Amino acid sequence: MSFPLLTATAAVPALGAIATAAVPAAKRTAAKWLALLFSLATLVLAAVVAVRFTPGAEGPFQLTESHAWIKDFGVRYELGVDGIAVALIALTALLVPFVILAGWRDADPMEDREPNRRWRPTQGFFALILAVEAMVVISFEATDVFLFYIFFEAMLIPMYFLIGGFGDRAGSGGEEHSAALRSQAAVKFLLYNLAGGLIMLAAVIGLYAATADQLGSGTFSLTEIVQARADGKLALGTGTERLLFLGFFFAFAVKAPLWPLHTWLPGAMGESTAPVAVLITAVVDKVGTFAMLRFCLQLFPEASSWATPVILVLALISILYGALLAVGQRDIKRLIAYASISHFGFIIMGIFAMTSQGQGGATLYMVNHGISTAALMLVAGFLISRRGSRLIADYGGVQKAAPVLAGTFLVGGLATLSLPGLAPFVSEFLVLVGTFSRYPVVGIVATAGIVLAALYVLVLYQRTMTGPVKAEVRAMPDLKARELAVVAPLIALLLFLGVYPKPLTDLVNPAVDHTLSVVDQHDPRPDVPVKADAEAAK
Repeated sequence: MSFPLLTATAAVPALGAIATAAVPAAKRTAAKWLALLFSLATLVLAAVVAVRFTPGAEGPFQLTESHAWIKDFGVRYELGVDGIAVALIALTALLVPFVILAGWRDADPMEDREPNRRWRPTQGFFALILAVEAMVVISFEATDVFLFYIFFEAMLIPMYFLIGGFGDRAGSGGEEHSAALRSQAAVKFLLYNLAGGLIMLAAVIGLYAATADQLGSGTFSLTEIVQARADGKLALGTGTERLLFLGFFFAFAVKAPLWPLHTWLPGAMGESTAPVAVLITAVVDKVGTFAMLRFCLQLFPEASSWATPVILVLALISILYGALLAVGQRDIKRLIAYASISHFGFIIMGIFAMTSQGQGGATLYMVNHGISTAALMLVAGFLISRRGSRLIADYGGVQKAAPVLAGTFLVGGLATLSLPGLAPFVSEFLVLVGTFSRYPVVGIVATAGIVLAALYVLVLYQRTMTGPVKAEVRAMPDLKARELAVVAPLIALLLFLGVYPKPLTDLVNPAVDHTLSVVDQHDPRPDVPVKADAEAAK
């Protein structure tokens, strides 16, 4: 039997979480290094997955693993990756070491406020991060719907404790007020996502019942269900398929998040530490948009086409609503949170544009948004930790006191507004082109999000980094070596993928083409009479 590479990629961070949590209380530094070591080992395994994966090879999934699990209910331990999954596994494995380095001191006890703390905050903080990584990775790998559902829901538990137990200490109103806000944000995050998960569970059970009725035995295998549909052995009724689609899509739209199911995100990101905020929006939320591509479109192609007009309207609202609220924010982290809502609107719009450019751009957007948001949020976290405030009004003239910090903040901001030459521009351009080719009105209106992005990013930079130097920031130190080690690789990636996105496009395009073929969608033909133009040119 070949080496179970996909299992190992998810198992290593899970084992790392257990080992880190078991480190003695007095060995905080050892726990940090152990967590970093396991995250780097996961990155190496993710790189091996990417190297062994062959874009365009026959079959939808590669490196597959399949074992019987709960035979009586048709549940299998079934893993496999396509190009989209490989890209997102690589993104997750890449970001987690930076999250750990950036949060190196975030969970250390504050002696003046917590002198009698007896539990082990540092070990718990890093163990929870690794637990989230393990669950996210196996969610990208799972091709059994029930297996996916288990980890889709299970990742809520460590995220709840990361938000509520290790939140931002820079809030106003004192420690008790900040703790109350953290608890409120964590509970809201959990309730919203649990509600989505429960509705999805009903749809998962309904899918099993439908397959059992028509195939003789129920199955949760994505490949079996898609093949049965292609062979004409499985035909869900129109009403049944649409109800099941809505159950799946609701859960994924909460996780994504899509307007109007987004309201948990600003509080969760605002009250989290910057590394945890990156984990939320750059890693965990990507499971929602990924699942729309893997499960919603492939399991329910007719219902996906039926729901497309409404979903595009919701995505358009997310783009404009998130951008407008970002413009009016006074809190740095909440501004980045609302900007992410706008960006997720672009991703979902690209997915349901049902074109190769749109879905390819949406997949690139998932990766590039993860890198750009991580860069901006982590630098913002370094800034906030120095001043002790998240309010934009408390800053001014930082670029004179800490020019490297200001410069990296600017690059992260310019990537967020999709400046040409930086990675997000390519993905946003493809999403808009792919949407315009089939839904020109939606594509035109969505471009307003680009204008608003330039507004909120440049105004944020102007108010925090330029102008007279405020007394509170005059002695602000610049980025240190550990912080530069976090930010510099992310900026280098933004530049590299901005001028040479071909490695990513070659990876994801075959998977996008397969998804479109399952949904029975094709790129619209251009309206230009090519033959007539050619003859006229002669």
